[in-house]
Amino acid sequence: MIRITLLLSFLATSAFAASEPSRLTIAAREQVGVTVTYDPAYAALAFPGGDVPRDRGVCTDVVIRALRDGWGIDLQLAVNRDMTADFAAYPTTWGLTAPDRNIDHRRVGNLATLFTRIGAALPVTDEPTPFLPGDIVTWTLPGGPAHIGLISDRHAGDGTPLVLHNIGGGAQEEDILFAYPMSGHFRLSVAAIAALQSLTE
Repeated sequence: MIRITLLLSFLATSAFAASEPSRLTIAAREQVGVTVTYDPAYAALAFPGGDVPRDRGVCTDVVIRALRDGWGIDLQLAVNRDMTADFAAYPTTWGLTAPDRNIDHRRVGNLATLFTRIGAALPVTDEPTPFLPGDIVTWTLPGGPAHIGLISDRHAGDGTPLVLHNIGGGAQEEDILFAYPMSGHFRLSVAAIAALQSLTE
């Protein structure tokens, strides 16, 4: 609680849209070489704060761990509480009839829904759009699977921001921002962080 309060106070008095989300990018980058396996297997998790072993995970785990390690925000708890409050607002893709705290936060559609509900969604258009460090992006991969990653503070040679993600070979930092059709772009503003805080108090 103290950590998040200090974070909100700091962000409110700084240029949030500049490089301050660096704690997220650092926390995501620290997963590279640690999370070396893509493993989508269902697992029973502790709650709150549950996680599969750090050597494995899926794309959502990169974002989940970055927010936990960088900002002390538990998306497992936030998604569970928001789904419990309004289950009908979330995708029905998986045929569930009630929240499942072991897996809900590890699904791209649920994270995208949460981020939209807290006011973090930005337009996805064909127009040039600034992608800032700490932004979260979702894509639709060939064949239809959803993917999610976090915008790095590093860039490719042509200036395109790199993405911290796990698309099958463990956590990586790669030039894939425009490799697939983009389905969502999210920025955790001070207001969005406050909304997450209210779900995890």
